[in-house]
Amino acid sequence: MRRSSTFARQVLLVRVGRRDGDPRIGAELVVPEHLVDRPRRYGFDRARRAEIEAVMPVSPALAPAPSVDDDSSAMSIPLLPGERTASRRMKFALVNACTLASLMLGINAIFVAMAGEARVAAILLIACVVFDGLDGALARKLGVASPFGAQMDSLADMCSFGLAAPVVVYASLAGSAPTAAAAVAAALVAACAAIRLARFNVSPKDGRFFCGVPTTMAAAVLALTVAIGLPLPAVVQIAGVALLAFAMVSSFPYAKLARLLKLPPWLWLAPVIGALVDIRLTFALVVVGYLVSGPLLWLHQRRTA
Repeated sequence: MRRSSTFARQVLLVRVGRRDGDPRIGAELVVPEHLVDRPRRYGFDRARRAEIEAVMPVSPALAPAPSVDDDSSAMSIPLLPGERTASRRMKFALVNACTLASLMLGINAIFVAMAGEARVAAILLIACVVFDGLDGALARKLGVASPFGAQMDSLADMCSFGLAAPVVVYASLAGSAPTAAAAVAAALVAACAAIRLARFNVSPKDGRFFCGVPTTMAAAVLALTVAIGLPLPAVVQIAGVALLAFAMVSSFPYAKLARLLKLPPWLWLAPVIGALVDIRLTFALVVVGYLVSGPLLWLHQRRTA
């Protein structure tokens, strides 16, 4: 015990100063020569020296380390990249106003659905889809696309299509389907929409196809289904909602609207004529055809790869 206490006092002897013209100020461990000459007695080897240096007191003369949160090293990202003129600011405000309009319509769709007006809420949800497509088109057309606008659009989509759409579906199934089954189907839509939006934000973009059904299209299908009132059994409706939710997070390629508009005009005659005859049946066939197109395109790509 006496030997170890003497050893501890000798270790705590620190000399602070400049050595060999080195401008840096540091603390040097002073080891008595009789300890170095007798390594077997005290076990003062390299490993022991490293342990001592790890717990050795630091001289107050050392300069403090620079803080990571230094304001000088922070880099500010402008909300609107590029030239900040009054005209571009007005265009930027118009685009974000469309995004906020979609958000507000989604909130009101939730309130209306809670009041029992499922069809009116579905119409508000369709208006959300319109404004959601309008803000992106205007941002590209006016040249005011920005990371801020992309994040705003993603948050608004989660509110309108990830929360409002499930609430509208749940309100439409109330009374005709078991409450637990309707709640599970609605929660599945919300969870898959969140996964779909998060994956879209971090995944590379493909100009030809979507990876899975986009949340906007899924919400439009759900809203139109409620608005036109498809005469389907409750079990079939719940199964369709679950299938659409899983299609959002699938890896199947689905054609974008721009590619669909480039189809030959005669292909559009069938759904137009069918809508005039029976809009409900035509809508159901178009939705089923679009959902099936994803796995078919996936098989075709694997065969040609």
